[in-house]
Amino acid sequence: MMMKPKFVADVEFKNSVNVQTGKEWNWLNPARGQFDFPANYYESSLASWHEFEALQADIECDVVVIGAGLLGSSAALHLSEQGVETVLVEKNRIGSAASGRNGGQLTPGLARWEAAEMIEHFSHEEAKRLWHFTSTEAMELIDQISDAYGLDVQRKRSHITAAVHPGHLVALTAGADARKYLGEDHTHIMGKHELFEYVKSDNYSGGLLDTLGGQIHPLALNRGLVYGFCQNGGTVYEQTEVLSVEEREDGIYVLTSGGMIKARKSAVIGVHHAAFKLLQEHNQTTIPFYTYVCTTAPLEMDLSEILPSDAPVYDTQFQIDYYRGVSQNRLLFGGEGTGSCWTAEKTHDYLLGRILHVFPQLKQVELDFVWSGTTDLTMNGAADSRKSDGKYPIYAVQGWSGHGVAQTVRIGKAIADDFCGKADDFKMLSSIQHQDIPFGRALAPVVVPLAKSAYSLGAMVNPGKMVSF
Repeated sequence: MMMKPKFVADVEFKNSVNVQTGKEWNWLNPARGQFDFPANYYESSLASWHEFEALQADIECDVVVIGAGLLGSSAALHLSEQGVETVLVEKNRIGSAASGRNGGQLTPGLARWEAAEMIEHFSHEEAKRLWHFTSTEAMELIDQISDAYGLDVQRKRSHITAAVHPGHLVALTAGADARKYLGEDHTHIMGKHELFEYVKSDNYSGGLLDTLGGQIHPLALNRGLVYGFCQNGGTVYEQTEVLSVEEREDGIYVLTSGGMIKARKSAVIGVHHAAFKLLQEHNQTTIPFYTYVCTTAPLEMDLSEILPSDAPVYDTQFQIDYYRGVSQNRLLFGGEGTGSCWTAEKTHDYLLGRILHVFPQLKQVELDFVWSGTTDLTMNGAADSRKSDGKYPIYAVQGWSGHGVAQTVRIGKAIADDFCGKADDFKMLSSIQHQDIPFGRALAPVVVPLAKSAYSLGAMVNPGKMVSF
């Protein structure tokens, strides 16, 4: 019998159940043990969980969902709640990719699109609808799912954006004003001294408190979505890689490493930046980049001495720092984005240096976990949502830019609602136009550093202009 995701008291140093793929890696402090592929902090803080078998047969269903991250798991859950016979397949293990490797920050918006960008591209009513979809509705949905299935996902509320330059307060104020214009008022601008009551660092000139956002344990959420899906009779196969997707006269045929899946009605592709490989005539609209996160050993001073409010923090530098307190007085800290994957040693030294820069009062800091992740960017900053126009619709979403834990779950529901004819939210998302990036994936190691250099030069000329990733 499958159990709900369950937390341990702190962490259990152990091997990951995931298979190491691509360039992503996990590093564990050697003093904590020697493992072939150590679990990252999220996996280590959860008790061992259900492992699903690989597909070893030809099967049929109404809808097949490819990729069991947050998007795929949410789509599958909400399809199952509406009585749709759904099969969920994952080439690795649940939450093995970006959904179980991100910073766990809950922030509103559609990838890098915030309220101001929505106002720029849509009418007032359309912008208002899109903003609430990606903010209030997204946050509320996580709470609704947690309540419905009795899940513990370490959900905490409120979020801070800390300004590293006084000029950045102008942009934060304009963003708060745009949110109010769209009918959502959960923000409060703070000066340097008020912010210091929330974040004990001299690095900042003030900031924005967002009571709508917050933090969450992303792997617990991901596993919780799958738990709910299975409670509704859904079928899951792990270690089942999809090799091709083909639409035929009588359905969509999905060839996997262990058998053929015939989806009689639809398919959902929730495999993040790799979706374009599976869709015929799917333009390449994203460019990949690598991200990095660490978790400290328990700190020598109480977390409340540096983060009195326990609210997670983003800052406004171009290559942002973000951090939050986690179990047993540990600090989770992430930042940087690169076109080529850094080594564990380089990442360890960089993140440790950033922690000591932000909080020099932490004299003795040791890292227990460091890991990398992969995300992707679109040219316009919004996530790319697509639906094919064939007899059997194929849904796909990518281009999250490292922002979208809550929105991914909400879009999963939008896919299910669109398929069942209950709402047209997904049509709204797919109306956003995206620019092709020819050879973007191959050129990422060159393009990303060039773009960062250009933005860095711009920041030197005009340090008060806020551009953050």
